[in-house]
Amino acid sequence: MKVAILRYNAGNTQSVQYALERLGVTPLVTDDPALLTSADKVIFPGVGHAHSAMNYLKSKQLDQLIPQLKQPFLGICLGMQLLCEHSEEGDTACLRVFPIKVVKFDERLAQQQSAKLKVPHMGWNNLQKLNGKITKGLTTNDYVYFVHSYYVELADYTTAQTDHIVPFSAMLEKGNFHAAQFHPEKSSQQGSQIIQNFLEL
Repeated sequence: MKVAILRYNAGNTQSVQYALERLGVTPLVTDDPALLTSADKVIFPGVGHAHSAMNYLKSKQLDQLIPQLKQPFLGICLGMQLLCEHSEEGDTACLRVFPIKVVKFDERLAQQQSAKLKVPHMGWNNLQKLNGKITKGLTTNDYVYFVHSYYVELADYTTAQTDHIVPFSAMLEKGNFHAAQFHPEKSSQQGSQIIQNFLEL
């Protein structure tokens, strides 16, 4: 199986690579359009700023390629957000695979809540209302690891949700495109299960 990790100017590529290697897969890290197109699976990781990441994708014409890919595709964290229509981070037009907005957590609303929640949303939180193809083997209230200040709104494409200040999309699915706001590569056995389910698509 040829698994490609999409290289761009964002972090956590190495941790995704290690997670795949633990499952017996040696991935290729690349921004080459031909290699991405020919891969059996593509993973789009990310920790970084939406605007600068989109600028890099445009410089390689990957903004045109990614929405056209036909193989199973998994966006993680920033990778999930960039698959959406627009992000408030840097007022960024994104890839428009999912016609959903990415918005910033409201810090004032967080402070008004009894738990005094913080932004960014950082740490372990649970998944609810699971109904996606790559959530097999997971149960409601399984915990996964999040680090983000912006979130994807709930939509028809939401396949798992989490609550932090407001309910938001923890996972998305549309055709061959799958996405997770959390980091499956850092989410212990639950994360490994999600990656394994993706590899088996």
